[in-house]
Amino acid sequence: MNPILSAGLLIGVLCSVWIFVMGFTGWYKDPALANVFFVVIALEIGGLIWGLRKTARQGRTYGGQILAGAMMAIVAGVIIIASSLVYTTIVFPNSIAEVEQMYRARLQQQGRSESEITAAIQGNAASRTPMAQAENGFVATFVTGIVVSAVIAIFVRRKGPRPQ
Repeated sequence: MNPILSAGLLIGVLCSVWIFVMGFTGWYKDPALANVFFVVIALEIGGLIWGLRKTARQGRTYGGQILAGAMMAIVAGVIIIASSLVYTTIVFPNSIAEVEQMYRARLQQQGRSESEITAAIQGNAASRTPMAQAENGFVATFVTGIVVSAVIAIFVRRKGPRPQ
């Protein structure tokens, strides 16, 4: 299988599995554990390292490695959009409202007034739809893929003269 496709599939599936782990354990509702979600970044970095090592063997240069990482992130992002939509509309349809309740409780614990809390929650209203959540997952995966690939490619790329 093409290394870009296989790495993208790996990243997408691993991140999707982690999203569901967060859901089934209920960690996304716990303020102390909600940030464990960001393990997805480590999963993406690991997948990019694995994939870029494979594409380096194909003779990719620095720019080629960044492009390969971006393409891996696009493949992963498409899977993440689909799994996010399944997560927020079918398996955990109340998850967005539950996260909002957790956010409200955090703001109350910080001593915010009811008007400040209402303003903060209304300010985030556009991002609290299943599609907005899925799109945010795609964009975060894509941006992380490009930035991290630019760093990884410094160390993992074709070395020496170009083959003739």
